[in-house]
Amino acid sequence: MYYFPSRATAGNLIADQLEERYRYDDCAVLALSDGSVMVGAEIAKRLHCVINMLLSSAIQLPREIEVIASIDNFGGITFNDAYSPGELEELNTEYFNYIEQQKLQKLFEMNKLLGQGGVLSTTQLRNRNIIVVSDGLNNGFSMRAAFEFLKPIKTKSVIMVAPFASVSAVDQMHMLADKIVCLNVIENIISIDHYYDDNTMPPHEEVVRILEDIVLHWG
Repeated sequence: MYYFPSRATAGNLIADQLEERYRYDDCAVLALSDGSVMVGAEIAKRLHCVINMLLSSAIQLPREIEVIASIDNFGGITFNDAYSPGELEELNTEYFNYIEQQKLQKLFEMNKLLGQGGVLSTTQLRNRNIIVVSDGLNNGFSMRAAFEFLKPIKTKSVIMVAPFASVSAVDQMHMLADKIVCLNVIENIISIDHYYDDNTMPPHEEVVRILEDIVLHWG
């Protein structure tokens, strides 16, 4: 199946594959976007666990096709391994001021978006199985950024899930995670919304309320 009625439906299909193993284990869901929250909320409800959001934003250099890095809402930077170390050093030197400016701007935008609610608490992640959720992956970069964020935190295991992903994204997840669930592997992804019949998304404030309600219930 390549298409889903909604993100909630996709979340329930992924939960079907996780429930037997993780329903009575200590888990936390980590969603990577508003759309990912709609998928992850269904997983969190089925597994009776907390859910939170880790935002990341791409830093793109002028005249460069590949994104050079992503920054998360804690200020953590993950550089794109499509560049060699030598290329990264050269670009970092050439565009140092630009990159620093982009970091500040992206941090401001993400924290403004998160507002007072939905702020990730790392204490909710310690000693738990972390289920990192995307609503669709064109590449594995956001999953790698999440992996780098989780590195210093003592977790039981990292499970990466997505309703659909590209071949390269699935390869990346296999390298990073203890377990993956991907319902569809798609050679050439058109856009994330393309694979959902219903793309109605609530305002971000309501997405944050969904997070808070589940955290209050299961935290």
